[in-house]
Amino acid sequence: MTYTNNIEAFEASKHVLVGGVNSPVRSFRSVGGTPYVVARGEGAYVYDIEGNAYIDYVQSYGPCVLGHAHPAVVAAICDAAARGTSYGAPTIGELRLAEEVVRRIPGLEMLRMTSSGTEAAMSAIRLARGATGRSKIVKFDGNYHGHVDSLLVAAGSGVANQGLTGMAGVPDGVVADTVVLPYNRVPILADDVAVVAVEPVAANMGLVAPVDGFLEGLRAECDRVGALLLFDEVITGFRLHHGGATAWSGVTPDVWAFGKVIGGGLPVGAFGASREVMSHLAPLGPVYQGGTLSGNPLAVAAGLATLSQLTPDAYAQLSATAEKLAFGITAAFEGSSIPVQVPRVGPLLGLFFANSPVLDNDGATASAESGRFPPLFHALLKRGVALAPGPYEVMFPSLAHGEAEIDRTIAAFRDAVQELTP
Repeated sequence: MTYTNNIEAFEASKHVLVGGVNSPVRSFRSVGGTPYVVARGEGAYVYDIEGNAYIDYVQSYGPCVLGHAHPAVVAAICDAAARGTSYGAPTIGELRLAEEVVRRIPGLEMLRMTSSGTEAAMSAIRLARGATGRSKIVKFDGNYHGHVDSLLVAAGSGVANQGLTGMAGVPDGVVADTVVLPYNRVPILADDVAVVAVEPVAANMGLVAPVDGFLEGLRAECDRVGALLLFDEVITGFRLHHGGATAWSGVTPDVWAFGKVIGGGLPVGAFGASREVMSHLAPLGPVYQGGTLSGNPLAVAAGLATLSQLTPDAYAQLSATAEKLAFGITAAFEGSSIPVQVPRVGPLLGLFFANSPVLDNDGATASAESGRFPPLFHALLKRGVALAPGPYEVMFPSLAHGEAEIDRTIAAFRDAVQELTP
């Protein structure tokens, strides 16, 4: 059967896909209504099966930093696919991608590829435990590290968007060694902590930047007790800066997790550390990790093609685009009765309904529970602007978002705010 109607296609999907989707936030549960079903993407736009065009700020939640279907990425994937899609053996492509990532990140010496950011975070935690001989994990409220059992507790993003605890199906024993603390407050660590996992810029509870001294304090406290510091850069890695959050912040962790951008829109992940820490990983050490499709030739080709376009000038353009957009959105709310904060960290943007800057997950939750996001989301969508369908997500302008798209987006926000203001 051919589907040309969003409602019909989504209803059909619900018979064979759980909730009609393959990732919960896509279901529109937190905003209501029926999801648009994408037929294709091009540059700054996605097009649904009904032919509607949307200026897209989802961009697959970050990896399409060049925009959809960038010619260089498409060509690299086609070239790789023509030579084979998977081998289960080493390739030059995975070597080149690892060399490029290591070259860009200060302090990073070795990588292991995975097939998702979740796998990368899971494996990084196992590596840290194996390297330290300790079991305790520290994470921060509202930080999301994928759907790893031990890290789902108090997670942001899709878990929070669905109004879930993240604990159903996770035995108490699995999280017995997980300690959850408030973001942006430096803790005093016990000497049984193996690893402190943190989003260096929190981008799964809206956008929350680290306050001055937070990352530096984590580094010092980990050093004091001999714990490892893990930067989850699945979002910030090569979205935020040419050298990731490490170069951006000047703070060097012990372990990194990557995803999204390094695959150029294809399934990918990686984790890495110094040679000393990575020597604990099989086949060099006793910590096991493996994956049949790790280092997939199509994904590494897409990742290399993407990174080749991400020069310092490209990041300057991304930041300038985000700055103009943040200024315009803020101006659209001026004079209305709706309190708003539009945080920006480099090319990343957030949106909170609050009177003052949001610094932690409590503030993000208060914004989400205001109920203002769903009507704004739909008001924008009917004007051809697509945000992620949840109040805990961020906006991802790409290099394909030009002056025309930004101007249209600001105008849509202005009209939407007028519609929603009593």
